[in-house]
Amino acid sequence: MPVAASAIYFLNLRGDVLINRTYRDDVGGNMVDAFRTHIMQTKELGNCPVRQIGGCSFVYMRISNVYIVIVVSSNANVACGFKFVVEAVALFKSYFGGAFDEDAIKNNFVLIYELLDEIMDFGYPQNLSPEILKLYITQEGVRSPFSSKPKDKPVPNATLQVTGAVGWRREGLSYKKNEVFLDIVESVNLLMSSKGNVLRCDVTGKVLMKCFLSGMPDLKLGLNDKIGLEKESEMKSRPAKSGKTIELDDVTFHQCVNLTRFNSEKTVSFVPPDGEFELMKYRITEGVNLPFRVLPTIKELGRTRMEVNVKVKSVFGAKMFALGVVVKIPVPKQTAKTNFQVTSGRAKYNPSIDCLVWKIRKFPGQTESTLSAEIELISTMGEKKSWTRPPIQMEFQVPMFTASGLRVRFLKVWEKSGYNTVEWVRYITKAGSYEIRC
Repeated sequence: MPVAASAIYFLNLRGDVLINRTYRDDVGGNMVDAFRTHIMQTKELGNCPVRQIGGCSFVYMRISNVYIVIVVSSNANVACGFKFVVEAVALFKSYFGGAFDEDAIKNNFVLIYELLDEIMDFGYPQNLSPEILKLYITQEGVRSPFSSKPKDKPVPNATLQVTGAVGWRREGLSYKKNEVFLDIVESVNLLMSSKGNVLRCDVTGKVLMKCFLSGMPDLKLGLNDKIGLEKESEMKSRPAKSGKTIELDDVTFHQCVNLTRFNSEKTVSFVPPDGEFELMKYRITEGVNLPFRVLPTIKELGRTRMEVNVKVKSVFGAKMFALGVVVKIPVPKQTAKTNFQVTSGRAKYNPSIDCLVWKIRKFPGQTESTLSAEIELISTMGEKKSWTRPPIQMEFQVPMFTASGLRVRFLKVWEKSGYNTVEWVRYITKAGSYEIRC
């Protein structure tokens, strides 16, 4: 269910109404007094951003020295309400030269009322894209004298963006060199036992694009996902090509993707926005290729000594390498002295986080490195509490490697003028929550 806002208020830190807009008549005009009395004056602003008072819900957020309050009288989508506030503030900033505060609101009353009428209709959010709204709301806001952001150039031909289906891209774009940059960025989340058994593992990924294309191009992206390959072979009446296929879970797309075509043909086709954007997000839970395996051995020798041995193996290809590898090995709080040796990289004891921090700038594939440490502990007279042994944590980045096995089979660009396009594809895998129990 969408927001269905009854009213929206802009308040300063004292609770004074700077500007407000009522979209429905199902709430009284004194609702802002209830917000001021029950929330602002009781100093409960930081407890919860959603409060119910007198049968109405208040969804509020503080931006700079302004509170934006949405009043709803029905069961509304709160997440949609917060997203509306964030995008509305971004819209105001684009008109005000990057500033949004009490002074900016006071200097732009007329413009804000005009924008509020466009971005919400009868309480339902509408188009909040600054690029589109500036095509037909051409009034310039009073810019902050401290803003260094250059003024946006006026863009002609607003008809397609206002009434057409491609509201995220304007016509008339032209580049000397037409390029498309595609990045597949994955984060590996792992929990492994001390014996090397995987307890939990998944991959979350994003397909990021940066397009510098002239005209109104139509792009088609092919991945090695199982459903897409099966649908393609079915439509072409030929057996599917051999090779690794993956199953994508929880896929979400940018609004530019043609969902009708995706549902029928399982093809990711789209007219891209200009510049950088996130094309899709996905998750993988099966067949994850772990970039590293960690084998820890920790021995407690009495109450004053410990021995730590950690072996890290890189599982990816020998021609690849990982960058910025950091291994954080937890030690007890009563650690007094450490003495360690490493086969590569550098290590040191960080008492602020109670860890041995082992850093390797460049870790080649199909190799292994070890850390051996002797730890002296302070003997305490009180009752000894057993050490909980927190998990070992890893940080890394592996270029040109995907833990899910996702690959781009093709990226086709079609535009009626028939220009040549240069496509760049890059893969990056990094650690999300990469933990190994000791």
